[in-house]
Amino acid sequence: MKLTDEQHAFATHQVTNQPPPLVDFDPLSCDPALGSALTRYAVGDLTPLALEAGSAEAREHGRLANDNPPELRTHDRYGNRVDEVDFHPSWHWLMSRAISHGLHAAPWTRGPGAHLRRAAGFYLWSQVEAGHGCPISMTYASVPALRWSPDLAAEFEPKLAATGYDFGLRAPQDKQSLLAGMSMTEKQGGSDVRANSTTAERLADGTYRLVGHKWFTSAPMNDVFLTLAQTRSGLSCFLVPRVLPDGSRNGIRLQRLKDKLGNKSNASSEIEYAGAIGHLVGEEGRGVRCIIEMVSMTRLDCVLGAAANMRGALSEAAHHVQHRSAFGSRLADLPLMQQVLADLALESEAATTLAMRLAAAVEQREDDLLRLALPATKYYVCKRAPVVVAEALECLGGNGYVEESGMPRLYREAPLMSIWEGSGNVTALDLLRALQKQPGTRDALLAELDAAAGCDRAYDAALARLRAELAAPAQERARGLAELLVLTLQASLLLRHSPAPVAEAFIATRLDTPGRTFGSTPVPGAKTLLDRNAPAL
Repeated sequence: MKLTDEQHAFATHQVTNQPPPLVDFDPLSCDPALGSALTRYAVGDLTPLALEAGSAEAREHGRLANDNPPELRTHDRYGNRVDEVDFHPSWHWLMSRAISHGLHAAPWTRGPGAHLRRAAGFYLWSQVEAGHGCPISMTYASVPALRWSPDLAAEFEPKLAATGYDFGLRAPQDKQSLLAGMSMTEKQGGSDVRANSTTAERLADGTYRLVGHKWFTSAPMNDVFLTLAQTRSGLSCFLVPRVLPDGSRNGIRLQRLKDKLGNKSNASSEIEYAGAIGHLVGEEGRGVRCIIEMVSMTRLDCVLGAAANMRGALSEAAHHVQHRSAFGSRLADLPLMQQVLADLALESEAATTLAMRLAAAVEQREDDLLRLALPATKYYVCKRAPVVVAEALECLGGNGYVEESGMPRLYREAPLMSIWEGSGNVTALDLLRALQKQPGTRDALLAELDAAAGCDRAYDAALARLRAELAAPAQERARGLAELLVLTLQASLLLRHSPAPVAEAFIATRLDTPGRTFGSTPVPGAKTLLDRNAPAL
């Protein structure tokens, strides 16, 4: 209907100076760090996956999955225990697409380059929605742990790697594909898994009966779980199916779903093993050795997920400032805004470049390098994500604080990767343990760093500081060592693989400014300060 002149005079709702929706774009074409890595490692063309990740359809499914979290049904209407989790259709769409792209366990059954391609795809697809990446990641990580028991691997690995999504609780032999989870944490131990009190009793048929309570079990709707329990020989690893071969439910009780800060689309639960039947993985008493294989791979995905989170926030901020004007100029043309976005871009490019280098190390079985670089990178890159996302959110002003912008979802997601699979102190101390128990890891790291020696004076000075730190590691400096290690490693990669202005800017703004994460610089009188500020009961 055509408005009259009087109606025009009182019309206030005219939308101007707002960016268009960021949909149907190519997240690969604006990501030079990833593009360079794909070429360097001969990964191949990921444009179809990238275009799907940037499509309006995928981004809408990501929003809906987050806005409609899963619901737990412990019993049916008659009082029978069912322990089902109901998901929004968008969750299933996202899972189906991720699995069809082989982002779960598929690389373990494919040829050279499969792990690198999967890492790049996981990074791109995680920008759509992060929560469903949890079961995808755990399924990927389950295979090397399972291989400690070749018979179990032969039975389950083909279906874990299958590229069809087959949701629902049925016996594993009756399904086309399977998803795996991990269930280790207990409330009295947390990251100290050796404090676990779940028990496992060997039965006459060689299986084990598990009894205990697990405080955090993500993706409880998955088909099988790797878990830890105490036997007579000590802490051991088990594969526990949700459904037994005869079709009956295993003794796994879902007590409640956690109400988390973020990661809303993904179900995380407390569970009880009420006589659950499990299969021993590896040897009795050597459970940590088995499960650490899974932890290493999920730590890689923490790095990829944090880098993806930063890249997604950067894309939103860069898009906004290209289309928004203030103070008579486009935001992207204001020198101070350019400085902010450039700094965010440096952080993102360094994180992505390092994440892909770690994926290459997995592909090439550079275990000594990974033993140091992976926990250190997991520590540092994951801690940078909340800072980056917060700054990117602010680039949108008040609009960034509103749920509809999508930025609050990214912000709530940002701390998770730092906590999952070992929080900051756990990963920093893991770095020290590797240095003490596996001296060859130091040589592998320094060989990687020496490849850029002589390219830049500031870099060479940082490398000298790192050598000194590596020679005499101390617990109170564990965080500082992890930070220096990662910054030096990022600088090394950028010097070798990025345009000179990128490497120079990174070195000028990062290598001489320690203390970018809390606890990385020792605080004099730390215990006194803690006692002074701790509540008394």
